[in-house]
Amino acid sequence: MRTAPADPATTLYRDQRAWRELQRFLPARLRLTDETAPEEEFWDWRGHRVHLDRYRDPAAKAKVVLHHGVGTNGRQMSLILGAPLAERGFETVALDNLGYGLTQVRPGTTPSYDDWVDLVVDFLAHERSRDDRPIVLYGLSAGGMLTYHVAAKAPRATLAGIVGMTFLDQRDQRVRDETSHDLFTARMGAPLMGLLARTPAASMKYPMSLASKMSALANDPGAMKVLRKDRTSAANWVSVRFLDRYLNYAPAAEPEDFDACPVLLTQPAEDRWTPHHLSVPVLSRITKVPVDTVMLDNAGHYPLEEPGLQQMQDAIADFVTTHAS
Repeated sequence: MRTAPADPATTLYRDQRAWRELQRFLPARLRLTDETAPEEEFWDWRGHRVHLDRYRDPAAKAKVVLHHGVGTNGRQMSLILGAPLAERGFETVALDNLGYGLTQVRPGTTPSYDDWVDLVVDFLAHERSRDDRPIVLYGLSAGGMLTYHVAAKAPRATLAGIVGMTFLDQRDQRVRDETSHDLFTARMGAPLMGLLARTPAASMKYPMSLASKMSALANDPGAMKVLRKDRTSAANWVSVRFLDRYLNYAPAAEPEDFDACPVLLTQPAEDRWTPHHLSVPVLSRITKVPVDTVMLDNAGHYPLEEPGLQQMQDAIADFVTTHAS
């Protein structure tokens, strides 16, 4: 497994309009230019080419790895966290997991959610093989629970901490009911996906906008228009196999046994998709490591609003400094 510079002929975010249009809805201080955008590179993993946004800083004492959800991508993580945390002296890298962003999936394969977890576990090992700086893993939306799944599966001492925008156990029917596109999908979709996943239809693609409450991804209607058109994020389609495993994934350690590292929830106060009470069933059961929650005032699920953005960046910077120093 290796990291390589992007091939000049490869599609890069520098050539994409979607994130440039989206950042018009962010505060001016967070808007990137060609000069301030992250470096783009690819990491080879099991025949897939995983796209990375990186703010390289060999002098940084800690590294923050950023992971998107099922309606976002790595560049959208760079906008709200990668760049501002880099300005504070942390090295940051945002990845596009299989099927999202600009990552190139190996032809003939149908990745599952298990592959998402394994990819991040291996990526962290790859990063630690390059240097021994402590790493904090951040995940937005579904990426929040992924940070938990990764921390539970990775070798001990891999992570100094995890930060999630949410921590949702999709095995919980209450979570499915509130985060799915509609109640019928919540109650009938999972059993149907389970049946189809054991047939040749497992590779069939389904729009995430019909599986989930994607309409609540952002609170700004203009931003939602941009996101709904972006096939690398909110307008993406995923396989039946992915959805089945995403809904039924069992972690290597249940919350009562989780002792891998400290946990921080950065919860948008105006989240219309995954409100705070949906993360409580997971976080309330974690007692062997510190668990903290910071509410982000005025912020939506994909936070575009102040003061929530500033509060999120401050809270994560403090968390990294405390646990990864």
